[in-house]
Amino acid sequence: MTEHVIKLPVIQPGGESATPPLFDKVAIVGLGLIGGSVALAARKLWPTSLVIGVDKKSVLERAMVNHAIDVAADDPVVMADADLVLLAAPVCDNVCLLADLAQHVQGTAIVTDVSSTKRDILEASRKLPTRLTFIGGHPLAGAPRGGFDHARADLFRDRPWILTPTGNEGGNSLDRLQQFVEALGAVRHTMSAEEHDRVIAFLSHLPQLTASALMHVVGEGIGKEGLELSGRGLSDTTRLASSPPGIWQDIGVTNADEIGSAIDVLIEQLQELREGLVEGLAIERVFKSAATWRDALVVQRQSQQE
Repeated sequence: MTEHVIKLPVIQPGGESATPPLFDKVAIVGLGLIGGSVALAARKLWPTSLVIGVDKKSVLERAMVNHAIDVAADDPVVMADADLVLLAAPVCDNVCLLADLAQHVQGTAIVTDVSSTKRDILEASRKLPTRLTFIGGHPLAGAPRGGFDHARADLFRDRPWILTPTGNEGGNSLDRLQQFVEALGAVRHTMSAEEHDRVIAFLSHLPQLTASALMHVVGEGIGKEGLELSGRGLSDTTRLASSPPGIWQDIGVTNADEIGSAIDVLIEQLQELREGLVEGLAIERVFKSAATWRDALVVQRQSQQE
């Protein structure tokens, strides 16, 4: 890959930071929705720190125009002096990046990621030298559409950010990363990589696949003319169907067992509904349960916003 490095003036819209930065040089690989939002938030919170962006040239140019980064490069060699490296590419790309990371980061650094699955990247991180401390991460913040153009500094406010430490982190690495996450406005949670992948399969992966499959079935079944009759119900239910497929292919590969188990449970419920359409008992049972859990979800979301 040809190195393309651009140094930018440090933009300080808020003047000097009230507190010293947690990290002097933050390198972000992948400036999509999540990576771009971290960059925007870091520049706003710690204007004296250096934010390094690694991505393709077209994305870097948009990030520079929006003052999200101070140094731009399409080659990870620019991360040499970073003390925090955040991998925000698709999960399989992040796993590959770990294999060569020690060649690009020369000193001691904390390495984290924002991948939606954790077991594969945790396994890959075991080959890192001890000077690079890996702590898995996953912010549960998103938007119907990805990409830097939809990034914003407040994306993580009051949203969960899961960390998956192994207990082998030396020094105060975990504390520093926790402070970084909380400074972005996120609510930090901690769990094992295994538990993360099981929970997120139900919480995120299954809803995404279900919404996409539903929109596909409806669209193929009634076409554009039929969709002209649709109301808000279908639109609200299938909001996730606009998500790009690329990152979800990686998620499927790296969490196939847990996602498969969640899909099996859903298929079982749909089959019971299908077989019970006439007497209606299955509909009553599932709808009552769904309403109870939906109420619990609404209460949870309201408490997060207070």
